[in-house]
Amino acid sequence: MKRRVVITGVGMVTPLGTGTQKSWEGLIAGRSAIRKITRFNADGMPCQIAAEVPDFEIDQFVEIKEQKKMDRFIHLGIAAATMAVQDSGLQITESNADRTGVCVGSGIGGLQAIENYTQILNEKGFRRVSPFFIPMTIINLAAGQISIRFGAKGPNLALATACATGTHSIGEAFRQIQHGIADAMICGGTEAVVTPLGISGFASMKALSTRNDGPEKASRPFDKDRDGFVMGEGAGILIIEELEHAVSRGARIYAELIGYGLNSDAYHITSPAPNGEGAARCMESTLKDAGTSREEVDYINAHGTSTKYGDEIETTAIKKVFGPHAYKLCVSSTKSMIGHLLGASGGVEAAICALSIHNRIVPPTVNLDNPDTECDLDYIPHKARPLEINIAMSNSFGFGGTNACIVFRKFS
Repeated sequence: MKRRVVITGVGMVTPLGTGTQKSWEGLIAGRSAIRKITRFNADGMPCQIAAEVPDFEIDQFVEIKEQKKMDRFIHLGIAAATMAVQDSGLQITESNADRTGVCVGSGIGGLQAIENYTQILNEKGFRRVSPFFIPMTIINLAAGQISIRFGAKGPNLALATACATGTHSIGEAFRQIQHGIADAMICGGTEAVVTPLGISGFASMKALSTRNDGPEKASRPFDKDRDGFVMGEGAGILIIEELEHAVSRGARIYAELIGYGLNSDAYHITSPAPNGEGAARCMESTLKDAGTSREEVDYINAHGTSTKYGDEIETTAIKKVFGPHAYKLCVSSTKSMIGHLLGASGGVEAAICALSIHNRIVPPTVNLDNPDTECDLDYIPHKARPLEINIAMSNSFGFGGTNACIVFRKFS
């Protein structure tokens, strides 16, 4: 029999602020964190807006001499992991270290360091490239640094599945515990690619919003006037544990993690499969894994990126899976407020689902002023809604056709 898995700790660094409470309060208030880019001069670029973390101070989390060995995505991941571990009260000791693991991924990794050292190499030569350049940039060093910091000697994994990374990371950590390989896992995603190359690359694909004169209104999932997603940065980390392990130490439990599904569209490098076929299969397999019926689901935190086809196709997939119940569901896209955090988005959105269940309220979809006629579900427009949630789902779909879903249940 599969072991039961519960969420006992949450750590968030988002464009609404450093810390779970700041992020949660901003989400429930319906505040947009999207502004003009400040991390570099974006003048002349098609997209000049992003959702940057405004108040992040790495000195609070990493010693000065260690900071230079890490890219910003690792900094954000360590910060969120530190907050999650503290929130959970989990003590990692020699007696349980080899049963405690890490699964933290990133969609792109250390892009800022790559840009910086490419310039240094070109201008000053190879001798000026830091010996820490590779450990700064490779994706598994977020998980590696977290493992080292907390002495977690169990599974040490790092996934890179584009925008599905955070959800896949939590799902794979979930399975490590379900199947008895670990008793506790630090899991989620982290990303920091608000950089000249990051913005330029997505802008050249016509994927980003160019609503530069109205940043706060730029991310508008399911709205007919949406014109692309807004890049965000941040990290979302959960502590998940085997039920008896959590109960035995008197841990607070936010929610239970009960199902995980993953698959591929096998269709196109960036576009989702027509009619939401892949996304629908993923949601269906996740419900089957959770052992729950579609009628029991109360809330979906949608992938909802604010792209023309993505939002329509996800809506179609939800209707395909849930039938008439789709119109009874609450669905919202928190990317409307914090932008698209790429590989970190699934980690942050899983945290949001757990907090929504725990606090009995769901964040809204802001900027939904003129709903697309093809997007006709209840997207919780403008204002948060009190809601008794028994079961919630989080969707993540990534470039390359990779899909991931996880399902949570109110703990009892």
